[in-house]
Amino acid sequence: MALTLQQLARPEQRMVLSPQMQQAIFLLQVPLQELRTIIQQEMVQNPLLEETMEQLKPESEAAEELPAENGPEELEFEAEIDRLAAMDEEWKEYFFQDHTAPGRYQAPDEETQRFLEESITRSESLTEHLLTQLNTSPATERQKDIGEVIIGDIDPNGYLGEPLEEIARQAGAEIGEAEAVLSLVQNFHPPGVGARDLKECLLLQVRAHPRPDPLAAEIIRCCLEDLGAHRYPQIARDLSTTPERVQRAAEFIATLDPKPGMIYDRDLTTFITPDLFLEKDEEEDEYRIAFNRDYNPRLRISRRYRQLLANPDTPEKTREYIRDKLRAGLWLIRNIGLRRQTLRRIAEEIVRRQKDFFDRGLAHLHPLKMTEVAEVVGIHESTVSRAVANKYLQSPRGVFPLRFFFTGSTTTAGGKEIAAPHLKKILEELIGEEDSQNPLSDQEIAEQLSEQGIKLARRTVAKYRNALNIPPAHRRKSWGVGNRESHLL
Repeated sequence: MALTLQQLARPEQRMVLSPQMQQAIFLLQVPLQELRTIIQQEMVQNPLLEETMEQLKPESEAAEELPAENGPEELEFEAEIDRLAAMDEEWKEYFFQDHTAPGRYQAPDEETQRFLEESITRSESLTEHLLTQLNTSPATERQKDIGEVIIGDIDPNGYLGEPLEEIARQAGAEIGEAEAVLSLVQNFHPPGVGARDLKECLLLQVRAHPRPDPLAAEIIRCCLEDLGAHRYPQIARDLSTTPERVQRAAEFIATLDPKPGMIYDRDLTTFITPDLFLEKDEEEDEYRIAFNRDYNPRLRISRRYRQLLANPDTPEKTREYIRDKLRAGLWLIRNIGLRRQTLRRIAEEIVRRQKDFFDRGLAHLHPLKMTEVAEVVGIHESTVSRAVANKYLQSPRGVFPLRFFFTGSTTTAGGKEIAAPHLKKILEELIGEEDSQNPLSDQEIAEQLSEQGIKLARRTVAKYRNALNIPPAHRRKSWGVGNRESHLL
């Protein structure tokens, strides 16, 4: 049978997103701080865009700052808007199935914001910290040269990143010289730095500790794997001691840091910038939503360039350049407006559904699915998912990611639904009150929940327990000692 090549015509329907649509989708899902950076970059690249401090009414958010002037000099500008408006159908059809639209927060002024940001000093890196100690040590210049190579090969966790033989070769030193300098570095702060593996890291910290547990070093040398699995009776048999004594040593070992370098080379302060602010009007007993305008500026098209476009004396090449930038600027303004409108409608529905939570706390958080909000707002579920990703709401009860309000649930014997976060809190309280010498198994937890009218399978209990970073029962067991911190190792 001969093989032949043929060209066949086949009709196929496919949705191709325009660049404007792709920009709308992208802007919808980016975090607020990234959006601010994108806007600043666009303003640098597009001279027609400028920021305005004018405040608009909330109901005009979708239209954004599109100009309303219609004087003679604006005719060509208005014609461009009309041509762009003809492209709106794709934009609207993708995001909205219908067009039914269902603050008082004072953001810090620019000077205050700059002061707060510049008041945060950069923390010293691990490399800088070690080099400072090396340069102030009594080491010789030769040893300091070798020490710089060793420190340069210590990773952010504090471990030596390459074999000592390779480091010695890089430094042009004998292996004995490198060993001596490594021993010097391993005496630097933080304790455990410069180790070649976990066992050496922990032993260095035991050696540096002012009051080490006498059994700790022996356990680390011979029984580290059993220690990680909490096989205390096995360790006790191997070392001819008791499980209670092993647990005391394990609790001391749990205070050691398996990654000593991680206290450096990272920003210890994490800032969350809320997209939305929620405040309650006590008189009317309702909540109001406001945008964080400090990071979400208002844009408009520069009047100067609009006049240039309307001026018949403007060269055609300049007019074409302005038209291109005008289209790009108007689409950016429209898509930022779409982002705000979508976020507002979703947030309003979340607040409406979760009013009991904002009024009374976690026990009153209602189960909520994205499909439910999507149906009410009139958008696709995937659009809700994009919109709430990496977005935060600051409320009287604290700052929450918008995804927090979309939770699964379980049903009690009485038919009442309990949201997953509330269920986790109940489970956490049960474990917190257990007998540490006889911790509850997942099956026993499921049985106790059943007595409260909450039906959960053992596997579901295990899933929630793992989500709370709570170890299983055999790792929570206390051998006559009350402290259970050793499971953190």
